[in-house]
Amino acid sequence: MTDTTVDQVDAIARAAKDAFALVSKTDDTTRAAWLRGVADAIDADAAGLIELAAAETALPASPRLGGELARTTAQLRLFAKVIEEGSYLEATIDHPDATATPPIPDLRRVLRPIGPVAVFAASNFPFAFSVAGGDTASALAVGCPVVVKAHPGHPETSRRMAAVVAEALAAAGAPEGTFALIEGFEAGLALVDHPAIRAVGFTGSVRGGRALLDRAAARPEPIPFYGELGSLNPVVITPGADAARGGALAEGLAGSFQLGAGQFCTKPGVVLVPEGSAVESALPGLLAPQSRLLTEAISAGFSSGVDRVSGVPGVEVVAGDAAPDGTAPLVAATTAANLLEHADELLEEVFGPFTLLVRYRDEAERDAVIAALPGNLTATVHHEESEDVEGLVGTLEGLAGRVLFAGWPTGVAVSWAQHHGGPWPSTNANFTSVGATAVRRFQRPVAYQDAPASLLPAALREDNPLGIPRRVDGVLVLP
Repeated sequence: MTDTTVDQVDAIARAAKDAFALVSKTDDTTRAAWLRGVADAIDADAAGLIELAAAETALPASPRLGGELARTTAQLRLFAKVIEEGSYLEATIDHPDATATPPIPDLRRVLRPIGPVAVFAASNFPFAFSVAGGDTASALAVGCPVVVKAHPGHPETSRRMAAVVAEALAAAGAPEGTFALIEGFEAGLALVDHPAIRAVGFTGSVRGGRALLDRAAARPEPIPFYGELGSLNPVVITPGADAARGGALAEGLAGSFQLGAGQFCTKPGVVLVPEGSAVESALPGLLAPQSRLLTEAISAGFSSGVDRVSGVPGVEVVAGDAAPDGTAPLVAATTAANLLEHADELLEEVFGPFTLLVRYRDEAERDAVIAALPGNLTATVHHEESEDVEGLVGTLEGLAGRVLFAGWPTGVAVSWAQHHGGPWPSTNANFTSVGATAVRRFQRPVAYQDAPASLLPAALREDNPLGIPRRVDGVLVLP
């Protein structure tokens, strides 16, 4: 298949705009059935999809790709539950109050779908953050047609998944133009530029995401861009935790930063350890050969990143190969003072099986390193109950979107409470791309003032025909 032409992108985007006029008027029950139909169709073709993805990416079919595909269908079904439950609409009613200052008219507010959405698929998750991934599922859930730009790292998998999704939507009665796939660099740019597109979802590098963010903002009519970009995912190991269970923590760290050959956006890339750490001592025996990286670009970026970090004065390789071939894991270490002196070189993400240990002497050095860190998706603390980490946790809350106190950040549950986002450069907006509230990215608020009852959306009618949670005159009312 050749790249999608600009003229084809135009036709696809126009079809999505036409579909939006119909999709935006469908009820939640109907769209929930679409999502479940897509999930069922993916499950039915699971063996073929997994086999194709394994051949294209070198990711193991089991448990990695099988688990990822199950996650993909689970999140489609989660979003079906989200829209059926109804609180995602944020339906709010203020009855008239002439005694208020200023007087309050009859005001009713609800969230509405924003319009056709462009989704840029990720390289490192051929299912869960790709054609039928979280961005696509959350946009379709709230009534937004989706045009996906396939990632070149797994084109055949993307085409097959797109066919499954399109066929399932058509079988469920979704209008033509509700979903489409495009391919090619220029096609992706044309999609962001197209006036029919009202928002962009992206998972990828800081460089690529920043270019698309700037392009979306430079349009004659700028549109929202929601990017999940780069993250170091710092881990802080306290002296007490290191002394009590350093060996076990080393095993957990080794498993986390090498998981999927280190190609997870939540990979722990910077780990703060006390001087003389038992974690550091145990790591050399815990490294294992990795599969090839997903793309040539990722492999080249990993090699150059490792060369950059290992070439900084005061950085030593403590485990692994100092000249990796694109698959060998590597652990480097430096002091807190040296990291602060070379922060520009050392605090740039290295995507792949690499982590940097930062040795600190006391809390002052630890906190100075944390203050130098950019925004992150996650931050993790391993401590003992006897240690006071309240101030540390307060600092990390300002640094990351998810703070962990046990385990490792490479597991991202798909649930109602999940938040997968954080300050720049991990994302460019205070939204999540995983979990129930991911739908909020593709909605906009509309208030109706003194509207005739017959013209109100069902969510705002006095008798609450949808039976959804609403806030009425400032009080949360449950059905």
